[in-house]
Amino acid sequence: MGILGFSFFVLGLLNTVIAQSNITDPNEVVAINKIIDHWNLRSKVNLSSFEPCDKNASWAPLEANPRIACDCSGTFCHINRLKIYGLDIVGEIPKELFVLKEMMDLNLAQNVLNGSVPAEIGQLTKMKWLSFGTNNLTGPIPPEIGNLSILITLSFATNNMNGPLPPELGNLTTLEEMYIDSNRFTGPIPEELSKLKNLRVLWASSNNFTGKLPAFFGSLTDLAVLRLEGTLLEGPIPKSYGALTKLDDLRIGDINNADSSLDFIENVSSISILSLRNCRIAGQLPEWFSKFSNLKILDLSFNKLTGEIPNSYKDFASLEYLYLGSNNLSGELPANIITDTLFLDISFNQISGTIPANKSYISVNAVGTLITSKRSLRRSVCLAKNSVCTEKASSTSLSIKCGGNQIVTVDGIQFDDDSEMLGPASFYMSSNNQWAVSSSGIFINNPNGQNYTAHSFSQIPNTLDSELYKTARISPSSLRYYGVGLKKGIYRVELHFAEIQMDDIKDSWKGLGRRYFDVSIQGERVLRDFNVKQEAGGSKRALVKKFKANVTNNVLDIHFFWAGKGTCCIPVQSTFGPIVSAIHVTQEVNLDDSSDGSDKKRIGKIIGITLGSAAGVLIICTIFYVWWRKKKSPTYKGF
Repeated sequence: MGILGFSFFVLGLLNTVIAQSNITDPNEVVAINKIIDHWNLRSKVNLSSFEPCDKNASWAPLEANPRIACDCSGTFCHINRLKIYGLDIVGEIPKELFVLKEMMDLNLAQNVLNGSVPAEIGQLTKMKWLSFGTNNLTGPIPPEIGNLSILITLSFATNNMNGPLPPELGNLTTLEEMYIDSNRFTGPIPEELSKLKNLRVLWASSNNFTGKLPAFFGSLTDLAVLRLEGTLLEGPIPKSYGALTKLDDLRIGDINNADSSLDFIENVSSISILSLRNCRIAGQLPEWFSKFSNLKILDLSFNKLTGEIPNSYKDFASLEYLYLGSNNLSGELPANIITDTLFLDISFNQISGTIPANKSYISVNAVGTLITSKRSLRRSVCLAKNSVCTEKASSTSLSIKCGGNQIVTVDGIQFDDDSEMLGPASFYMSSNNQWAVSSSGIFINNPNGQNYTAHSFSQIPNTLDSELYKTARISPSSLRYYGVGLKKGIYRVELHFAEIQMDDIKDSWKGLGRRYFDVSIQGERVLRDFNVKQEAGGSKRALVKKFKANVTNNVLDIHFFWAGKGTCCIPVQSTFGPIVSAIHVTQEVNLDDSSDGSDKKRIGKIIGITLGSAAGVLIICTIFYVWWRKKKSPTYKGF
């Protein structure tokens, strides 16, 4: 063997030894060490004992967290996978991250990263899976993201990012999943996204997008999941969405400006979750819905639907939840539509009929309708839509401990027990017949199941009544309390809140949750995008909001409504929607025509005293004026 051949042999042997030794590219060794120190992870990743790409290191296995994985097929090993998931790392994204040019899988979700996403992200052109979800990032998505042309999954969900979406997102033509929900993105959704023909999942809820619902979404025919709730987008829902025949989960909500029709969905018959809540859906309920054999959840509440519920709706093969509340439906409730497997909300419609006496109040919500049942109470008729209550009013106050047991406060106020179990479609009248509560909605994918109360063992500061705030009613959609039998008058309404589900732990992703909901009293919205944690100055802190309300029909209606905004999944999936701890209502002015004699005498005394006082003031002013005029007279010499 010649010298040249021997040299090649030694060089090849050396390359083999290097490859077998999992030696990491020296530049990447420096970079990963700086990254580990930047995020204070040295105790979890001790790079002084192992090479970053050592397959025997504790961070190498698939289930490791943190995890560093490498491609060692070349002369040196290159880091191509980095996972630091849910470890509460704090700080900005370090520039050393962009030295790892072979990176194809980067998961930094559920941390407390802040600052903006650097433009250098566009240098990682081999990236396939990229997640910055659930952090505290701000600023826009950099246009350079469009350089990641082989990206499959992209997540910026649950941050504080803002600005318009860059058109360069349209360059990600291999993208299959995109999560940009729960941010503050603005402007129209760029038409360049029409090039994402491989897109299967798009979560874009809870943003400030404006303009029309994009018709081009109808060309993304691989879409299986589309979520567009809680935005500023305008209707109508484009007919082109009817081409999305692979849809399994479609959630559009809180659309205004124009009416929409259900016609577009007729050919999307394989869908299992369909929520078009508060979308100005007009027209009648179609017969063909009953042929959707996979449909489990159908929510068409808070729309403008008219006509009757088709008789065929009793034939749904797999439907478990049907929400038709707050529409303009009429006619008879179809016979046999109420089953043991269906949760049904038909509240606030002009529907008549009968509910079987043995049907549980946690599975049917028919408040505000003409429907009767053997377990219904006369006062519940006063809650019917457009009804005139003839029930004699006898009460001038009510106090409710929402979601908990009876409590007497340090001021001696007794708050009624409200610990009854509610469900996905419920109406419950209190034992004293003075108030009622209804709840609608389902916590989809909640690992803790369908629980409509929240509990905390922590002491609640800034109040002498900590126990009042340790339990609360929660709802994924609509929660309403009704005072019934109230005398006519002007009432003071006190709503007690404390955020006992979402933490505000500093330097933890579990403190990043944001809950927003609206509150209406007597049909008038008094709070929009209300954030209990923010207004109270933190979690598990008491907050009281006070309002005035006019009761003219013996009924007080307090409505807590989720409008699709906020985070969905902190600390667990399906943590969102309204929350309320207690309600206290007292009359300030009695306007009841049936006031007893003592009330009338009291009012007469008040009027008499007022008129007498006014007359006295007038006399005094007259005497003073005459004296002043005389004083100004040249002939005035004093008394």
